[in-house]
Amino acid sequence: MQSRIPRQSAHEHGILRTDNDARLSDELASVVAGARRRAVRDGDRQIDTAHLLHSLLESDPEARAVFGEGPHIARLLGYLVQRSIGYGLRWQSGVEDSGAVPVVTGTAGFSPLAAGCMEYACERAAGRGGPARGTDLLAAIVADPQARAVEVLERAGIDAREVFARLDDRSGLTEE
Repeated sequence: MQSRIPRQSAHEHGILRTDNDARLSDELASVVAGARRRAVRDGDRQIDTAHLLHSLLESDPEARAVFGEGPHIARLLGYLVQRSIGYGLRWQSGVEDSGAVPVVTGTAGFSPLAAGCMEYACERAAGRGGPARGTDLLAAIVADPQARAVEVLERAGIDAREVFARLDDRSGLTEE
C-alpha cells in the first residue's frame, strides 16, 4: 500500500545537510539530523532552536541530564511535542531571529538564531579542544532569551539562566 502523504525531502524545504561538519561530535551530528527531520515533518522552512532542543532531549543523555529528573522534564517534552500539533503553529509564518546574535549566513536551513547557536557551540568546544557536543549546543540555545526553545523552557517552568549556570559549572567555562 502506498502512503497518501507525499514524501518531503530536506532539500525541497531548503534545509541542507550540515551534519558532516568535522566540528561536531557524532552525537551532535545525529541531533542535527533529528532536528532536520522534525522540521521537514512539521512543514517548517527552517530548523529553529526548539527543533534542536527537542532533538537534544530525545537523543543526548548528557544534555537531558542537565535538566535532572522529575516533572519538569516531562512537562518540557510535552510542550515540545505539542509544538507540532498546534503550540508552535504561530511560529511557522516567521523566522526565528532575536537580533542578539549576529546572523550566520553560511548555515543553510537553520533559522538565523539556530545558525548562531551552532557557531557558538563550535566556538565553545574549540575552547576545550574538541568537537562540539550536545551540551555545547544546549548552552548556546539557552544563552539567548529570545530563542523559541527558551520560550518553551519558560512555559515548562524551567529557568534558562539556571540551565546555563549548570552547564557552565559542568564545563568549567565562563560566559563571555
